[in-house]
Amino acid sequence: MESRPSNLSILAPPVFDGENYQAWVVKMQAYIEGCDYWEVVEEDYDVTPLPNNPTMNQIKMHNERTTRKSKEKSYLYASVSPAIFNRIMAFGSAKEIWDYLKAEYQGDERIKSMKVLNLIRKFERLQMKESESIKEYLDKLIYIANKVRVLGTDLSDSRLVQKILVFVPKKYEATITSFENTKDLTQLRVVEFISTLQTRAEEANEAGRKHRKKH
Repeated sequence: MESRPSNLSILAPPVFDGENYQAWVVKMQAYIEGCDYWEVVEEDYDVTPLPNNPTMNQIKMHNERTTRKSKEKSYLYASVSPAIFNRIMAFGSAKEIWDYLKAEYQGDERIKSMKVLNLIRKFERLQMKESESIKEYLDKLIYIANKVRVLGTDLSDSRLVQKILVFVPKKYEATITSFENTKDLTQLRVVEFISTLQTRAEEANEAGRKHRKKH
């Protein structure tokens, strides 16, 4: 495959220091794919030795495939902290490095399932405080939901909407009732729901201020 230039190649890759592996691996895979080197990690192809009297095209292809492997390995070296580098420096290929990090830091399926369960418990228990805005509460929910999704379990928009419907303070009850009467909540996107909820909350606050000024 002919190498294509990418602006990503001049950007520093995300650095992994032993914490938040799931978030790093999502960023790093996107970075590698953007640089057009994911094939190196995914397949770890062999570079065929040059024949006697190779053609210019064979030399070019050989050099390119060799360079791609070297570059991807260097990207992975640059994407970890010194402590992690000491663990991977002896591996011969980018795929070996990638597989080692996955085995070391992702954990087995039982551990992953426990992480998902603990996050979902946290999600279900999280209630909105009277002092919080809708955005602040939603940011907390989305943070947990994204961590769950990275671990391979989906938390749909409808689940987030249902969560907000149950736990928002009483001051939003009129808006919630309006939604329930006019919208199919199973099809409602979180962005649409929150935008409308925030707008109506701001309108209610403004009306309250005007009422207080009159009295």
